Amino acid sequence: MWCLIAAESTIFCIFVVAYLYYAGKSLGGPTPNDVLRVPIFDSICLFASSLTIVWAERAIARGDLRRFRGWLLLTVALGLVFITGTAREWVRLIYVEGLTISTNLFGTTFYSLVGLHAFHVIVGLTGLSIILLFTLLGYVRREHAKRIGVFAMYWHFVDAIWAVVLPVVYAIGR
Repeated sequence: MWCLIAAESTIFCIFVVAYLYYAGKSLGGPTPNDVLRVPIFDSICLFASSLTIVWAERAIARGDLRRFRGWLLLTVALGLVFITGTAREWVRLIYVEGLTISTNLFGTTFYSLVGLHAFHVIVGLTGLSIILLFTLLGYVRREHAKRIGVFAMYWHFVDAIWAVVLPVVYAIGR
């Protein structure tokens, strides 16, 4: 997992640098100042999901499967709120603001960077949902705690990346 996180971090670094390099170089609008709204609520939900996954990890390590299920379900729900917020933002940007990936350099770099993150959130949600399903079916037990901890590392990575992408896109790159 550490190797995957290192490789993915490198990819995100390239996308962040590209976003910052091309920020403000679009000849036509819309610009970030024209169309972006900071996704505060959605970001809080994603960051909170790092806490809930930690609490889920602690619960399964103690063998408390009922609490594990609850915290894991809440983690998935918080992730779904975030990804739904991203989808709503994209619908608004595309259909109301007229910003597409081909509109200008801002559109290209914005959708590339935020889309890469959204993809990773979806991968994480898929994995968490599979773990939740196996838990509900009775296949997850206390002895699986370390394996779940490894996947939780990926979820923390997704949150950490958002902690970089959020200020880059919604503050610095404006």
